[in-house]
Amino acid sequence: MSGESASRKIDERIAELDDWRGEKLSEIRRMILTADPELVEEWKWMGTPTWSRGGVVAVANAHKDKVRITFAHGAELADPKRLFNTGLDGSTRRAIDLFEGDTIDAAAFGALVRQAVDYNATGPTRPVLLSGGNPQIKKADGDTPVQAYIAAMPGWKSEVGRRLDALIESTVPDVRKAVRWNSPFYGVEGQGWFLNCHVFTRHVKVTFLRGASLDPMPPLSGKDPDARWVNIGEGEFNEAQLETWIRQAAAIPGWPGFDTL
Repeated sequence: MSGESASRKIDERIAELDDWRGEKLSEIRRMILTADPELVEEWKWMGTPTWSRGGVVAVANAHKDKVRITFAHGAELADPKRLFNTGLDGSTRRAIDLFEGDTIDAAAFGALVRQAVDYNATGPTRPVLLSGGNPQIKKADGDTPVQAYIAAMPGWKSEVGRRLDALIESTVPDVRKAVRWNSPFYGVEGQGWFLNCHVFTRHVKVTFLRGASLDPMPPLSGKDPDARWVNIGEGEFNEAQLETWIRQAAAIPGWPGFDTL
């Protein structure tokens, strides 16, 4: 069912939810249609509010204790504000769970909706995966190319990328980011770059560019006497140790590298 009949069904569903869930569903609906007024409202799958244009963009369901908004191709979308908080291991969909009292960044949410519409119009745009599954990302500065890299990391490695990126941001609030040589780099202005990462077949390599100065030193080394690294396999994310290394690495002069921060 689509068009006016579907819109009436969604109106009725919102009215039935005579608590915060109805208000939240109404707010989400408004943000979706504001982001793209040409979206078509549909009533699918035995009573699910759905918004489509060139294919399903998003659906919304009210559960007992939350409202969930699922993007049909969320795994293909850049999410720099990290609105997606469930279904992160899936290869296609991503979802946002909102509980009572939760708020949502309207601008970031609208950007997700517009990306989803563009995806339906143009098809997959995922980066090429190079040897070992490492994403091929054009060199650029800022958070956007780093988020594109993380989104393209295959399988469980994408979650490692998200956790590492979030840990760096929380530990080093003024961190600078860039992608060079198909790897994300993290640095501090005035000090240089302190960390990068790279995907391999069985692990994510996290290199501390001045790792030989850390205590304890990361376990692995190569030809560069200053650099040390750790390989993170599936289920091996040691947040406490990584935070210690990140905090130390960001506090000392880093690698000047491809430019001077």
